[in-house]
Amino acid sequence: MADRPDGYGLTAEVQAHIDGKYDEKLAREAMDWIQSYVPDSGVGGLSDANDIQEKLKDGVVLCKLLNALTPYSIKKFNTSKMAFKQMENIGLALAAMENYGVSKIDLFQTVDLFEGQNMALVITTIHALGRKTGGKGKRGIGPKESQQNKREFSEEQLRAGEGVIGLQMGTNKFANQSGQNFGKTRAIID
Repeated sequence: MADRPDGYGLTAEVQAHIDGKYDEKLAREAMDWIQSYVPDSGVGGLSDANDIQEKLKDGVVLCKLLNALTPYSIKKFNTSKMAFKQMENIGLALAAMENYGVSKIDLFQTVDLFEGQNMALVITTIHALGRKTGGKGKRGIGPKESQQNKREFSEEQLRAGEGVIGLQMGTNKFANQSGQNFGKTRAIID
């Protein structure tokens, strides 16, 4: 993880909440999946957040993974050890994931991986990529992604539904005002 001072108060509580979401079982599953597509990555069997962050920090493994899923999705990536080049690799991988079909809300931020701020979100993004891969007919991870189920109704079917009163709306079949008495009755006293 990055050399960052420990937070105090609310900052420490927020970081503890983020760290509490990290699941080592899901992390190991994600790393084994990456290892199956990128055999020279060396991430297979890893589950510790610090070890995973150290292996994925330069972005090269993620770029190789995306090239294994869709050839030439990342034409050129950097092998330099300079920080901005490594962060550029992570950015290239995130852009390729979005092009592959992973939803933008499932993607982590570059600093989440590079500085190890939110490794739980990094693992979630890898699982989202694995679900999308499984939906495209390749070997993915996690549950199968749902497909759209569009329905077509005729005009006659739509009109038939207009006359039905749903049970949640109640009924007014027996409604009248007999027996209604709200408030105090008027009393005329001489």
